[in-house]
Amino acid sequence: MTLGDILKEEGFLTEAQLEEVAIQQKKNGGPFGSVAVEMGLLTQEELTIALGKQVGIGFVKLESLDISESVIDMVPQSVATMYKVIPFDFKNNILMVAMADPNNINVLDDLKFLINCDEVQASIATETAVEEALDKFYAEDESIENLISDFDDDGMELSDDNDGPEDIAAVEQQANAAPVIKLLNLILLNAIKDGASDLHFEPFETEFKIRYRVDGVLYEMMPPPRHLAAALVSRIKVMANMNIAERRIPQDNRIALNIGGNPVDLRVATLPCFFGESVVIRVLDRQSISLDIEKLGFREQDLELLRKYITLPNGIVLVTGPTGSGKTTTLYAAISEINDIETKIITTEDPVEYEIDGLIQVNINEAVGLTYSSCLRAILRQDPDKIFVGEMRDKETAQIAIEAALTGHLVFSTLHTNDAPSAITRMIDMGLENFLVAATVKLVVAQRLVKTVCSGCRTAYTPTEEELMSLQLTPADVKGTQLYYGKGCDKCNGSGYRGRTAIHELFQISERVAEAIVKESSTEELRAVAVEEGMIALRASGIRAVLEGRTTIEEVLRETLGEEEG
Repeated sequence: MTLGDILKEEGFLTEAQLEEVAIQQKKNGGPFGSVAVEMGLLTQEELTIALGKQVGIGFVKLESLDISESVIDMVPQSVATMYKVIPFDFKNNILMVAMADPNNINVLDDLKFLINCDEVQASIATETAVEEALDKFYAEDESIENLISDFDDDGMELSDDNDGPEDIAAVEQQANAAPVIKLLNLILLNAIKDGASDLHFEPFETEFKIRYRVDGVLYEMMPPPRHLAAALVSRIKVMANMNIAERRIPQDNRIALNIGGNPVDLRVATLPCFFGESVVIRVLDRQSISLDIEKLGFREQDLELLRKYITLPNGIVLVTGPTGSGKTTTLYAAISEINDIETKIITTEDPVEYEIDGLIQVNINEAVGLTYSSCLRAILRQDPDKIFVGEMRDKETAQIAIEAALTGHLVFSTLHTNDAPSAITRMIDMGLENFLVAATVKLVVAQRLVKTVCSGCRTAYTPTEEELMSLQLTPADVKGTQLYYGKGCDKCNGSGYRGRTAIHELFQISERVAEAIVKESSTEELRAVAVEEGMIALRASGIRAVLEGRTTIEEVLRETLGEEEG
């Protein structure tokens, strides 16, 4: 049954109200049930009951239950918080849990392993009720330190011999051990809560390091005992559907989690090393990433310029910068801006990082011959309007992108160059004709991510003349402007920074620039023409961010080292 049929059958909405909600949903979008709640026609509890009935799960009113501590203790805080579940009854070796998300059924298997019971049965409760129960029953914070100190060393050791496959039964037993599941869940939960972009699990001879990257900086967690290395790595591989018995070759896959009701994708890559397997997990938190083009740090004038070029009928729009500079996020935001029912957009990525409704997204798989160039040729036969190529890695891919631009398609892609004008030189160095590059490339955006001053310890200060000189500024340039730095607090782990913002350099291929490209002008000459025409260089964009109090002089110097002042 559809949700509308259930709402009508339960007497929550009339036929007329269903039509009213459908009209509003068509106008503004969003899930049908959420629209009905926003319109005041439906309560959150009524929607929860209907969603549960749709998937065959009964409703439970958590606030009216008397839940014993012994039942609560059966599910660790890290698991309850990660999956947003509350245990409320245990009878005949069957655990009853309430969950806020009726689609998060996979958690039942994890709980069954963890609790070692015959069955775990789910009921559905409102999100508010589950959150209040989590606050009530799990008030004391669980720490990795306490969890590690509670470990029983007996039977937790696995061989670190990489020369052959492990005994699968033994590996599975260790990977599914309750302490291992509990520890890994807590590590993932803490890292994601702290806004980590990557987690590193690194085995050494006498220790097992776990580090996570926040705002581009690596922080070390308390290391677990060395003998848990293989068990934790095996648990990660089980979650990622990898071959847990094979430890001699690299593997990669992904894990889809639902943490606190938020969808999180984890991209897992393993690498055999001298003392075991190194694992890196890339965290793709759909809630923390902003695909709103207005929230990417563009100046108002630059935003207008970008919007002008991403709506062109044909051409090439490039975003450049080093690894980790947010190139893909900027392109996702640009594509989301123009993603509508009238536009066919196809992407080819390695790998697909975020699933976006309305886009046809293709995962590159070079192992079976699905390369950027072969995929791009196939895409052109799919009648697209806009094409996103994850990266222009070689001449063949770039050549096909140019052909696509010349035949009426708008192509988005990325390049690894230090600044925007260098992208033109890079394409020509690939072996492309100057006149083709000049005719097809319309805009190049270079960007860097600079750390943002923490709002919790933001402090005004007066910079020294030496600091100003490092950015070629004088005291007169900053007169009447207040600069800030972060003193360091718990909110930012004492770093003085929390979050990152982008600085940009937008290079338009105007008629003058196109003529210079055809004449084989150098990167410096292209830059000089662009600056004459009003381009704000990366360093100048960084200086503006400093003067606006968003970042610091040190950050801009670090990210624009070697850049000329624009």
